[in-house]
Amino acid sequence: MLKQIIAVTGMNLRNLSQRLGVSLVIVIGIAVTVAVLVSVLAMSAGFNKTLANTGRPDRAIVLRGGSEAELSSTISRENTQTIIDAPGVRRDADGKPIASAEMVAIINLPLKTSGADANVTFRGVGGKLQVLRPELHIIEGRMFRPALREVIVGRAAQAQFKGLGLGSRIDMRGSQWTVVGVFESGGDAHESELMADIETALSAYRRNLFQSVTVMLESADTFKAYKDALTTDPTLSVDVKREPQYYAAQSKRLTELLNFLATWVGGIMALGAVFGTLNTMYSAVSSRQMEIATLRAIGFGATPVIVSVFVEALLLSLIGSLLGGLLAWLFFNGNVVNTLGSNFSQVVFRLTVTPALLGSGVSLALVVGLFGGLFPAIRAARLPIVEALRAQ
Repeated sequence: MLKQIIAVTGMNLRNLSQRLGVSLVIVIGIAVTVAVLVSVLAMSAGFNKTLANTGRPDRAIVLRGGSEAELSSTISRENTQTIIDAPGVRRDADGKPIASAEMVAIINLPLKTSGADANVTFRGVGGKLQVLRPELHIIEGRMFRPALREVIVGRAAQAQFKGLGLGSRIDMRGSQWTVVGVFESGGDAHESELMADIETALSAYRRNLFQSVTVMLESADTFKAYKDALTTDPTLSVDVKREPQYYAAQSKRLTELLNFLATWVGGIMALGAVFGTLNTMYSAVSSRQMEIATLRAIGFGATPVIVSVFVEALLLSLIGSLLGGLLAWLFFNGNVVNTLGSNFSQVVFRLTVTPALLGSGVSLALVVGLFGGLFPAIRAARLPIVEALRAQ
């Protein structure tokens, strides 16, 4: 039986070149299906990676109780001082808490690609920014100075939006702000933002309340004690989260949407690919009708014929999946795109085609090939020998 399977399958595969046009239908159909599935999932993976890189477990972010995002939060100066002075906050060499009381605002800037206005986050930050966020590095220019209308811009924001070069002036709240530096922060969400001195930003927006407070903890293990100290304080009504937890929550809805699109779009295309494979494999079996009948007549069993049809369908599906994965990697991996984040502002991120996504594409293709070859294989096994020989 094994010898028959190897002989029939080998002969079938050697004759694939004679059915090149029919075979290409399967390969191209599955390649397109896999490329679309992987590219959509790559958006989800890239967005998750960007927000996952935002934050450290030894940093905590504090919002007003019941607020899901910074835009809907307000914290008074009195409460801010209590939050910063709570036990568990790391202090610098001078004994001062390493923390930043912050505000966020949404401004409009034109995209480089289309010129259309898009929302960008403008963030007012405290003076201990670089101590609090050591991953943030100025790569061009310098840090902004307090009491001056100066901003630093993230590298990702500069790549996507017009008017963010060094020395450029940005109109905000009836005044002009000068871009004095460009920063990078490990590819996290903050690279999509503009930052300035908190007190200058509050003054420009005529505000007196902060929207969030970010603190550096003594260690990741002190988070619970710090959170308990704030949530049990009767003068406060706040939510305390680790930074990674907060940003993971912000990405949840978009991730679910992208995964939903990938599931349904990929599923519909996979169903189409199954029918395409069925049709193509039926044609392949019909073209081999005389060959199959002859093999059966000289003593070959039905099992080798079934296996040969399955192997052909799976091989063509595998080739299609590898081609689709390669196309997705060449055309999508590393592409910079932007989408709305939790604050209704643009988050710039890179599409990420991971080995796991490519593995998912290959798995889907093999399932398509399995189902696409099932009924043609059964037909080939049940092909009446005498009728097939007479038909020729």
